Amino acid sequence: MSDQYTEDKFEYLKGDKVLWAVIILISVFSIFPVYSASSNLEYIVNNGTTTGHVMKHMFFVVIGLGLMRAVGFVKYEHIGKLSTILLGISVLLLIVTMFSGQTIDGASASRWLKIPGTPFSFQPSSFAYLTLIIYLCRYLTKKINRERLPIENILYIFGPILLVFILVAKDNGSTALMILMVSVAVLIVGQLNWKYVAGFISTSVVAIVLFIMVALNTSLIGGNRVHTWMSRVEVFFDNKKENQIESEADKAKNYQIMQAKAAIVHGGITGMGPGKSALKQMLPQSASDFIFAIIVEEYGLFGAFFLITLYLIMIIRIVMIASKMPAFFGSLLVLSMGIMIFIQLSVNIAVAINLIPVTGQPLPLISYGGTSMLVTYFQLGIILNVSSRIQVYDEEGMGKKQNYEEINDIA
Repeated sequence: MSDQYTEDKFEYLKGDKVLWAVIILISVFSIFPVYSASSNLEYIVNNGTTTGHVMKHMFFVVIGLGLMRAVGFVKYEHIGKLSTILLGISVLLLIVTMFSGQTIDGASASRWLKIPGTPFSFQPSSFAYLTLIIYLCRYLTKKINRERLPIENILYIFGPILLVFILVAKDNGSTALMILMVSVAVLIVGQLNWKYVAGFISTSVVAIVLFIMVALNTSLIGGNRVHTWMSRVEVFFDNKKENQIESEADKAKNYQIMQAKAAIVHGGITGMGPGKSALKQMLPQSASDFIFAIIVEEYGLFGAFFLITLYLIMIIRIVMIASKMPAFFGSLLVLSMGIMIFIQLSVNIAVAINLIPVTGQPLPLISYGGTSMLVTYFQLGIILNVSSRIQVYDEEGMGKKQNYEEINDIA
């Protein structure tokens, strides 16, 4: 009786229970560093109140958890079938953003679209990134045993990737590069012939070089941020040089990294305690891009280790789910969503500890901001959706080799 009650009690949390627990833990934890760091927006940026920001963050956490659960009600195969339409809509939104995008909190890039009739804005690039990866998983799964013609790969694989890259790169270079990286990873995991993967990588390198050269030497790509990217890369490598005497201009460029490193050092082993960060008012984007530095300052290396452990458990469970899924589309989709989360996580932490140049990527499920958070919850919703289907396939005897093609054709 008690076992049946426990099973019914947790039936709402469909999918991998360990993954559910990790997601909820990180989501609840995120409230505390966001509440602390968002005081920067109130007192320095003069934007809203700390209470207002944390309430907005909690609102998106609740909406995100609801969205994640709602995704479980839709068969992931149907999401795959809708990906072409969703990708087309995302591309249209990116084009609209190029001409009428807005800046948020003083950002120099017009990446945002305002939802008519509401106070909310969103980043179309995040949705385009997500729908592109789902589309690639779907396309690579269809007729997997059939050799595709080169023109098919160019039109239906490379074309959409490069189109989204070009539309995103103008205002968001780091996200555009991540799109290329994850796309290549999906093509490899999706078993696309290596000669096509190598050809695409070569083409992408040429496209990036041409884009940068045109942006730096002509006015054809108006409002681009290539100069900002180059400046960040130069600052990063100059900062790595030993015995270098910095000018005042160099110190100004290094300001974000210097404050982030100072916050990490200030935190030490045990941290200053929740809400007691001394550098949150001095570190730009302390509630979003550099929130990991604030977490280390307030919770120390112990707190950072605990958070990273939760992320590692999340990634391990994602890999386990993918390995158990008999349907190729489901397995590829889970791995692809996991790669997206892992790269974003790695990039954010690497920036905070000065391993790579500043990119502006948020920390998954932690950083303040609605668009990226909702996209991450949607990704996790897909993963939980697939994990809930593994037992169904096993019960229906669809794990046998002769049924693989049937499952993949359904996708």
